[in-house]
Amino acid sequence: MNGPGRRSLLLVISAPSGAGKTTLCRRLLGEFEGMTYSVSCTTRPPRAGEKDGRDYIFLSEEEFRRRVDAGEFLEHATVHGYRYGTLRSTVEDALGAGHDVLMDIDVQGAASLRAVARGGDGGDVLRGAYVDVFIAPPSLGSLRRRLEGRNQDSGEVIAARLQKAADEMAHWREYMYFIINDDIESAYDALRAVVLAEHHRVVA
Repeated sequence: MNGPGRRSLLLVISAPSGAGKTTLCRRLLGEFEGMTYSVSCTTRPPRAGEKDGRDYIFLSEEEFRRRVDAGEFLEHATVHGYRYGTLRSTVEDALGAGHDVLMDIDVQGAASLRAVARGGDGGDVLRGAYVDVFIAPPSLGSLRRRLEGRNQDSGEVIAARLQKAADEMAHWREYMYFIINDDIESAYDALRAVVLAEHHRVVA
């Protein structure tokens, strides 16, 4: 019996800051050879250690606006005063070449992509490929302890991150999959299982 060919995935991961999303995404990229990371564009300045084209594509406000007007973004949003967006060409070219595309975006960006995948502009490319997963901490208390344990942010910044996390977690029902990261190995096993299962899902 001849079945369908391998299905490329657009795998969208959202999680509050400190929920372990970066670690989980890096492990996926290390295991699945056909998976590529979609580098987002942003107008915010680079942080220490960040490289243009690897962590983000850093654009001026003027250049970002020009690309918006030209329809080059699949989704874009303003977060904390800076603009972020996903280039249409990055995703379409990778999917067209048979690669899985991994995206790390917030709930606002995921909502925009979800709307596109369900029939908006560009839906033919994303329809059937789109999969989204929300990664949550066990509780806001545990998230606070993780953020405080980093020793990177002031109490004021941590409080703001926790408020944002609470707002983001209110959207978990909008996602196809929900994983609580109370143990990194168990959370990765669940995320890995999503990828394997979605590669075998029959899409109408």
